[in-house]
Amino acid sequence: MDMDKHFSNSQRAEVLTQALPYIRQYNGKVVVVKYGGNAMINQTLKEQVMEDIVLLHLIGVKVVLVHGGGPEISEMMGKLGKQSTFVNGLRVTDKETVDIAQMVLAGKINKSLVNYLEIKGGKSMGVSGIDGMLIEAKMKDEKLGYVGEITNVNIGCVQDLLNNNYIPVISTIACDKEGNIYNVNADTAAARIAGALNAERLIMMTDIAGILKDKDDPTTLIPQITISQAKKLFDENVIQGGMIPKVKCCIDAIGHGVKNVIIMDGRIPHSILMEILTDEGAGTMVVGD
Repeated sequence: MDMDKHFSNSQRAEVLTQALPYIRQYNGKVVVVKYGGNAMINQTLKEQVMEDIVLLHLIGVKVVLVHGGGPEISEMMGKLGKQSTFVNGLRVTDKETVDIAQMVLAGKINKSLVNYLEIKGGKSMGVSGIDGMLIEAKMKDEKLGYVGEITNVNIGCVQDLLNNNYIPVISTIACDKEGNIYNVNADTAAARIAGALNAERLIMMTDIAGILKDKDDPTTLIPQITISQAKKLFDENVIQGGMIPKVKCCIDAIGHGVKNVIIMDGRIPHSILMEILTDEGAGTMVVGD
């Protein structure tokens, strides 16, 4: 059934009116969206994420999109006959692998996202962490090869793009002053970039509902949590597995100046708009103490 036919003009107007206080609150503010996971792979969800970002951009929100692309790097490595090896969830990255990561992240994925945003009516520009030495890094561990630990973020080029009304799309490849290239964790990069921009909000899109009291029960979602409460849940093993680094990135982002961070289910259609423009929200908000 086409719900659009049953949605009257007066109802549409009512929805817009209810969004007005949120539009006012976020107008001119920076919101960083870390994009990946299922929302990036599923074509319908990808289009909805792009529509959400363009709509926020058009009502005056300064949106910055930071993306990873681990699955696509693995896929390209497979096509080139190269096997991915992981140590503690981090890809072992030799010189050839970092070249593939640069090609996939800064080339294929970054430019396709810019293209999507432009098609949807946004004004967008893609950059990598190498451009303007946006993300500086050093080798995290020799055993991992060219996996980078972020040492500095030079945010000038991103601010220039925002000031000229572009949506910056950032691929998380980093560099050092000796000319080495590194693959860095996209969650960590998004946290540091959001901090450097003093963002109003960082949205971390994931493939789960948010922080759950019981990881197997989506109804146990914790809608809001402070840093000290989160640390307590670490100690109690409530936050575990892949959620551990995500929550640590949230804490890091707040420590670097972000007002609050949302861990959000990117599988929900238009979850970004629900989070920013309604009082319902769409995940777990992590706030400072």
